[in-house]
Amino acid sequence: MEKENKRGQWASNFGFLMAAIGSAIGLGNIWGFPYKMGANGGFIFLIIYLALVSFVGFATMLGELTLGRKYGMGVIGTYKKISEKYAWIGWLGWLSGFLILAFYSVLGGFTVRYFFGFLMEMFSSGAGFGGMDSGAFFGNFIVNAPMNLLFHAIFMGTTVIIVMGGVQGGIEKFSAVAMPALFVMILIVVIRSITLEGAFVGLEFMFKPDFEALKEIGFMRVLKTAAGQMFFSLSLGMGCMITYGSYLSKNENLEKNAMIIPIADTTFATLSALAVLPAVGAFMYQGVEGVSFGAGPGLLFVTLHRVFSVGMGGFMGNFFGAFFYFLVFIAAVTSSISLLEVCTAYFIDKRVEKGLDPDRKKITLIMGVIIFLLGFPVAMDGLGSGVAGGAMIDIPAVVFGMKEVRVAFDCWLDFYDMISEGVFMPLGAMLMSIIIGWKLKTVLIKEEVEETPGYKMRSYNFWDVCFKYLVPAAMFFVLLGQLDDFFGLGIF
Repeated sequence: MEKENKRGQWASNFGFLMAAIGSAIGLGNIWGFPYKMGANGGFIFLIIYLALVSFVGFATMLGELTLGRKYGMGVIGTYKKISEKYAWIGWLGWLSGFLILAFYSVLGGFTVRYFFGFLMEMFSSGAGFGGMDSGAFFGNFIVNAPMNLLFHAIFMGTTVIIVMGGVQGGIEKFSAVAMPALFVMILIVVIRSITLEGAFVGLEFMFKPDFEALKEIGFMRVLKTAAGQMFFSLSLGMGCMITYGSYLSKNENLEKNAMIIPIADTTFATLSALAVLPAVGAFMYQGVEGVSFGAGPGLLFVTLHRVFSVGMGGFMGNFFGAFFYFLVFIAAVTSSISLLEVCTAYFIDKRVEKGLDPDRKKITLIMGVIIFLLGFPVAMDGLGSGVAGGAMIDIPAVVFGMKEVRVAFDCWLDFYDMISEGVFMPLGAMLMSIIIGWKLKTVLIKEEVEETPGYKMRSYNFWDVCFKYLVPAAMFFVLLGQLDDFFGLGIF
């Protein structure tokens, strides 16, 4: 197929689904969803999250896949084909992937370091983490710029090699093996986690409906948190699904695929919560010091490190530590390859349009090097430690001479995140839904869905309401929530 289509094409719908689900599943599922669920009302948060996936996630996913397949281009080319005046919307998605991969690769490098750390600890105590406490090791590691750059290079190199292989030979081949393995691995960790003594503490934190927490936090803040998690977890607004959709044949069922991907992503997010929080709760119950519920890098690289090294301890603790961080590494790679593919697809499309050879390997290598260099500030500022905290370079607020440090400028990771996930992605998704619902009309979605031989769209009226009203409103809400978080506007 790829010989017939110079851009590339999926060999099978299964391969596409594994790649698309892999794009959606990533670090956010593992370090974001579990804590947000527990801290925002438990089961109530899950119900709100599922409702948002049903009414917003499915529709946005269908919109991106449809535009990609109909126009057969990456995110920028797709919007240019709709209208030259919309090309800038495509650039919002392209730049989002470009910036996100720059910091995502650094964090992915962390998972490589921790995998090797636990692997070495299995054979020699102190060999992997120098005998340091989890918090002390993490604090020393994040300000060690040469070490961060080394593992950033390893992670980016892995991503580049896979994408160089092409749609079928690289991305699809890797995803078709990695994703089933990932689900098996997470199930193994879940079984171990929920059978620990005291695991019920974590399960209660996750699932017990906490109306007091809901009342204290406020419904709007919980809704904002759930909407943001849903949107970013599904890889929407950054061009990944448009790009992956552009490699789909007309024989594949778009409506069905648009439902399978969010369902699989939500399933993995819930399994991640079951893998992480019961283990944390178990060792809180057993009185292990320094273990508590949290989110972000602290949960993944400090709390869980302590769970494996102190809570479980010994050979089995180190074994499960290595196993878990390898799992996280695979999850991170399946996301990073989709981000790099978005960036390379634009240049491949331009060459193919001119009748030239795609030159995928060269383009991928160049883009990989540029994004690797863009990640230098993230790898060198100690995640906000700055020069005062022992890092090699300072945080954006200091570099820009700002008197007040807001979240958007407290480290280079948050600065890149603010531009991409904070503004470009929700803005792009909101505009996409408006274009589909009001300019192109939802009938375009229907026509493209029914290009699949013998298939008739089943939920046209539902999708029409979603694209015209629900998705634009939800994306505007997410945009406000992001701006509120990054700049402390006090909206919610």
